[in-house]
Amino acid sequence: MVFVIVFVFVFLYSSGAKAQDIFYLKSDSVKVVSLLRKAQADKPSNLMLYFAHQFEGVPYVAHTLEISATEKLIINLRELDCTTLVENVFALALTAKQGSVKWDDYCTNLALLRYRNGKPEGYASRNHYFYWWVESNKQKKLITLPEIPATLKQRQVINVNYMSNHIDSYRMLKNGGAKVQKLIREYEKASFGKVMYYIPVAQLGKKKDVLSCIHDGDILAIVTRRQGLDTSHIGIAEWGSDGYLHLLNASKLAKKVILDLRPINKYMATQRLQQGIWVIRPIL
Repeated sequence: MVFVIVFVFVFLYSSGAKAQDIFYLKSDSVKVVSLLRKAQADKPSNLMLYFAHQFEGVPYVAHTLEISATEKLIINLRELDCTTLVENVFALALTAKQGSVKWDDYCTNLALLRYRNGKPEGYASRNHYFYWWVESNKQKKLITLPEIPATLKQRQVINVNYMSNHIDSYRMLKNGGAKVQKLIREYEKASFGKVMYYIPVAQLGKKKDVLSCIHDGDILAIVTRRQGLDTSHIGIAEWGSDGYLHLLNASKLAKKVILDLRPINKYMATQRLQQGIWVIRPIL
């Protein structure tokens, strides 16, 4: 089967926007409108979980945002990694909350989440580290960080520098030249010393009465011990019928989007660099 890539100009209405180009296939726009119309008919009580479950079984593919020589708004619902799953689900939820079934509104919301200023303005404008994503979307009042009880939380001091120390691992960063690399280093330095609070793995085996600060549909970001990074994986929270917390995510191991049948603490126990989770709540 031959796929034709569609290149179009879409007006993204966000903070002084001008026309921005995006890459997608026709099947992506058809799917978005279909999902939004389905949600209007179904009237789900939890938009994040509703849309996340629509993507179960979609193949896991990394680096789908790195296909252009310059930064574009890439939309690919046929292949997802952990970040693009969460971003696409959240953009759909925002659009549905706004009462819209329009493709253009979805594009605007996706760009708003993905970029510092709500639109692509070069490679450095994307929220590459998840701490950047959180801070950017807190400022836009799209998310909030629920209060974690003192008995459950630990303090994480942000020190991100992995990208600037591994430039060759990022094609667009390597080819972007000294100006882009300098911007990334400056943004990394600006994050140094900031604090996030996380729930350690040892606490995540508890049931909902103890972990009541986590709601269905919250975004969970897994804190990593890997030097230079803040988080290593993200997904969406779902409380199971077993009474334990589970992660709906685009799984590299399973090679597709799944609701992991293991409670999240058991999943994380197999990953030696994973320390705990941030809890991020979409404002919907």
